[in-house]
Amino acid sequence: MQTTLSTSRKPAQSQNTDLAALKSRQQTAWASGDYAVIGVRLQIVGESLCEALDLRGGEKVLDVAAGNGNATLAAARRWAEVTSTDYVHELLERGRERAIAEGMPVNFQMADAEALPFQDGAFDVVVSTFGVMFTPDQDTAAKEMLRVCRSGGRIGMANWTPNGFIGQVFKTIGQHIPPMPGVKSPALWGTTARLEEMFASSGRIAVMPKIFNFRYRSPAHWLEIFRTWYGPVHKSFEALPQPGKAALERDFLTLIERFNQAEDGTMVVPAEYLEVVVTKH
Repeated sequence: MQTTLSTSRKPAQSQNTDLAALKSRQQTAWASGDYAVIGVRLQIVGESLCEALDLRGGEKVLDVAAGNGNATLAAARRWAEVTSTDYVHELLERGRERAIAEGMPVNFQMADAEALPFQDGAFDVVVSTFGVMFTPDQDTAAKEMLRVCRSGGRIGMANWTPNGFIGQVFKTIGQHIPPMPGVKSPALWGTTARLEEMFASSGRIAVMPKIFNFRYRSPAHWLEIFRTWYGPVHKSFEALPQPGKAALERDFLTLIERFNQAEDGTMVVPAEYLEVVVTKH
C-alpha cells in the first residue's frame, strides 16, 4: 500500500501580497487544533459525493484540499486510484493514518490547490469536500481543478452555503475579526452564481442542495469541540481579548439556538451545503 508523503513544487509567487498573507494565516489556522476531530464526523458527505459522481472502479481520482481524507477514503472504497492532497502536513497525516487502518491504497502528496503539481488531464475525477472553497485565490484554484481533469471527466465538490449554519459561523467570526479587505468569502463557492462564473465556460454544472446534521451532546459541547479543535474557531478565540472571547461565545450559542432542532438539551443543527458535479467539456 502506498501511503508515503511527498512534496510538490512550490506555487508561483502571488502578485497579491494580501492573498499570500492570507494563505500563510490559513495554513497556521488549519494546522492548529486537530480538524480530524470534526472532519471524521463528516464522512457521509464524501460517500454521498462519490455516489453523485457515479464513481467507477479504476478511475484516477484527485482529492484537493483533502483534509483528513473523507472523500479520499470514500473514493478508495470504490476501488478508485486515489491521490490525496493538502497543503497542511498535519491533515494529510490524519488521512494517511485512516487509510492504513482501513487497508486502503492511497497516495498522499503535499500540494497547493492553487498550483497543483500534476499534468493537464491527469485525472478522471477531481473532488473536494469543504476544502478548495477556502483557497484565497478562488479563480486560480478552480482553473487548476479544471486543468488536471481530463476532457469528459468530472469535478465534484461539497461547499457550505452562505446562509447555512457553517456559512453563518464564518460570518459570526467576521463580525469579531474582520477579514482582509478584498478577499472573497469562501461561502461564495456555495452559490450557483459563483460556480457558474468559475466553471460554466468549461463544463456542465449540476447542483444539489444537501443537509449535513451536526449532532452534539449540547450547544456547549459543540462550542468546546470547535473552540479546541477546529482551526479557524480556535485561532479566532486565541486572537481576542477576554471580553471579545466572551462576546464571540455568546454569539455562537445564539446562532446555534437559532438553528437547533433538538428540544431535549442536545444539539441537532442542519447545515446546508451544495453538492456539485461539473462535467468537463
